[in-house]
Amino acid sequence: MENKSGIIATYSSIFLNVALFAIKFWAGVVSGSVAIIADAWHTLSDSISSVAVLVGLKISAKPADDEHPYGHGRAEIIASLVVGILLAVIGFNFLMESIVKLRSHEEVVFGKLALIVTIISAVVKEIMAQYSIIIGKKTKSRSMIADGWHHRSDAISSAIILVGILLGDYFWWIDGVLGICVSLLLFHTTYTILKDNISHLLGESIDDDLKSDIMELAQNVSQFDVQPHNFLIHHYGNHTELTFHIRLSGTISLDEAHDIGTQYEELIKEQHGIEATVHIDAV
Repeated sequence: MENKSGIIATYSSIFLNVALFAIKFWAGVVSGSVAIIADAWHTLSDSISSVAVLVGLKISAKPADDEHPYGHGRAEIIASLVVGILLAVIGFNFLMESIVKLRSHEEVVFGKLALIVTIISAVVKEIMAQYSIIIGKKTKSRSMIADGWHHRSDAISSAIILVGILLGDYFWWIDGVLGICVSLLLFHTTYTILKDNISHLLGESIDDDLKSDIMELAQNVSQFDVQPHNFLIHHYGNHTELTFHIRLSGTISLDEAHDIGTQYEELIKEQHGIEATVHIDAV
């Protein structure tokens, strides 16, 4: 099913980021600030990453087919990885530019335009961040959440630059140092996004709370102690597959065992939206 709220948020993100890039780049050129220009390109990178998220959302909404029996949900993880890699490349470029500016002892006079544009950027980007993260959590979209953190990193970098603008008259080196700070922020955001999504892509063990809930549900399907064990879980975006074993007495009929397993699977799907497959061990 297509994530309509996520797609609307992503289109809005692209439009706002392009608009913010234009005014921030203009302010950076007028003031000659590498930090503001770096922040402008950081904002434009949000548009590029939002396009990647949009593609991921569109692909992940495609139904399962013969070649992809578990759907296309992992397209969102790939989109999130693209976002992270883009951040790393941009951060490295601005780190180099900031070091060059410090070496050349360039001083920057920011001016009122830079101050106003930076305040607008910080406020708008934080609103965008909160919106994307809320929608991402509501729809369980990892790429939307990653994009939200991308927005937030931009809001934080604008806030850092705002402090620098206020201190610019006192320290000639503030612009170069701010550029380095923005770069380090980008690297940190990259690490967070890549770490979470690579772990998810490689496969993770079942969450302890989820495991506990599923074991408690066993009491609703059988009078026996079925002892659920050997849990294996696989995530495909919004689609999750779970397999595990239960123990039943070898004296009960095959039909009874099948009914218990089926009831357990249906209960898990009803309570958690997970497609479960129960394997029965005879004891």
